[in-house]
Amino acid sequence: MKPIPSAEGLMINWVNYKTGIKNVFFRMNATQYKASISIEFTHPDQQLRQQYFEQLQAFKVLFEEALNEKWDWQQEITNDYGQSISAVGKILDKINVFDQQNWPELISFLKPRIIALDEFWTHVKPIFEQL
Repeated sequence: MKPIPSAEGLMINWVNYKTGIKNVFFRMNATQYKASISIEFTHPDQQLRQQYFEQLQAFKVLFEEALNEKWDWQQEITNDYGQSISAVGKILDKINVFDQQNWPELISFLKPRIIALDEFWTHVKPIFEQL
């Protein structure tokens, strides 16, 4: 992605976004089948992971207003590494990162969502720092 400052005006590595909260990640992924963007809670302590997820759920209306769409909320899933995680995400099916003709659609999918997530996170991060 082209250098775009964060909501706080700082330069940021969008692909390796730092939430500032341990075990809380913003993930963007693209394969030959789909693209996805998500917030993942990976804390090994199920109770703490659930607390983070529930706190995000408390902000669901604000979240959906910031993203201007509904995302898929999954309190307990298993990731590709066999870990139990909680996640909130959006998927774009039938897109191939290896096909250059798909790149404009892929960028149009990921870019506005990660920027909106950053804006949202700027407002709610202090609450998660207290957990």
